[in-house]
Amino acid sequence: MRSIVENYAELPRFIRKPLWRYWHSWIIAREKKSVVMTCMNYGFAGLDAPKTVDLSPEDESERYGLQMYDQAASWTSLEGKDVLEVGSGRGGGASFLTRYRKPASYVGVDLSEPGIRFCNEHHRVDKLRFVKGDAEALPFADDSFDAIVNVESSRCYPRIERFFAEVKRVLRPGGTFLLTDMRWKEDVPKLRGQLANAGFFIDSEREIREDVVRALDIDDERKRTLIGSRIPRLFVAAFGEFAGVRGSGRYASFASGRMEYWSFKVVHAG
Repeated sequence: MRSIVENYAELPRFIRKPLWRYWHSWIIAREKKSVVMTCMNYGFAGLDAPKTVDLSPEDESERYGLQMYDQAASWTSLEGKDVLEVGSGRGGGASFLTRYRKPASYVGVDLSEPGIRFCNEHHRVDKLRFVKGDAEALPFADDSFDAIVNVESSRCYPRIERFFAEVKRVLRPGGTFLLTDMRWKEDVPKLRGQLANAGFFIDSEREIREDVVRALDIDDERKRTLIGSRIPRLFVAAFGEFAGVRGSGRYASFASGRMEYWSFKVVHAG
């Protein structure tokens, strides 16, 4: 199980989508009594000052995951704009950006139907809604959004070229694509080529691997405590891999630099 989690993005295409649905449904089923985590990325912590954004007390427990969203959105203003997040997961990032960045509307789309139900029930925020949809066939009309957010999700898409084509289709002229994700170091040039082939160019970028490792270090104890208290012993190692705790293959790949983590502002090439 631990190996499957570590190498999820390299699994055959026909396995990835059902496995993703099952994984999120299983996590939701474990939280019938209380919800403790709505932001499941690896986190971001500034190297000089780990706390990079002022948070309300109710958001403090998920600081580093929310700071990843703050980094992703830092390239542009979302205020008054129509925003789409593809791969919204458990909705914590969508709720954070809606409350803190004040868009006119924010839609989170995800493949998991149980996940969408969870988000609409748990995140009751004005101007925020969640809908079920496939990143490679977005259920929206052309030119629907001013900005599209995608955090730590694209690496797992079976046909990322289709995703990029869909982003371009639903993004309004002059809109911004905020892409933040990890890649094996040798695959970063391929990602740049895929964006260029889709008709985009990278306006701004930042490699944030060291900030991710800092967040994993700081948040390690909290994650281990949550996993130990909520996950059956048989699955503890797999969830530790999923969370990137110290000693996991994922943590080692970031710490060694074999896996990089990039934040991009991407715009239309023409």
